[in-house]
Amino acid sequence: MSSNKYLYSPWRLDYILSEKPTDCILCRHQHPGSDQENLILLRGTYSYIMLNRYPYNNGHLMIVPYLHVARLSDLPLETCHEMDVLLRCSEQSLYKLYQCDGINIGMNQGKAGGAGIDEHLHWHILPRWSGDSNFMTVVAGERVIPEAFERTYQLLYDALRNNMPERE
Repeated sequence: MSSNKYLYSPWRLDYILSEKPTDCILCRHQHPGSDQENLILLRGTYSYIMLNRYPYNNGHLMIVPYLHVARLSDLPLETCHEMDVLLRCSEQSLYKLYQCDGINIGMNQGKAGGAGIDEHLHWHILPRWSGDSNFMTVVAGERVIPEAFERTYQLLYDALRNNMPERE
């Protein structure tokens, strides 16, 4: 008998099958002025942190470079360094704020690699708790996000600023 386990996320099918705009959503929403509406939490010089509009869990963040590239190797090193700083700040903030049991960090490149937005790379970082696949996910194929976006936004907005290292 196989001990393989599979993680299903059928609640994301609506997003996957939905009609996508022809422009890059990550480029469209990165300009200052509507950060809260666009779920942008913290801006750096070369990249920013935003809430995922289609989260797997509450607190699901994305770290996005301003530069529109599909591969990590196409980013300048200073952008990679800043994204690493934002990733570390996000990790620290999620552990402190949500007391999660673990964190998933990943970057999907290309459609075959699982990227929903394959033309503009970005890191995903999301908190995980032991047993966070509850009966709604298993029985109904639905995901329950127990926290309103507005609350998540405000909590993480404050936490990220408190955990961001001083800039030189």
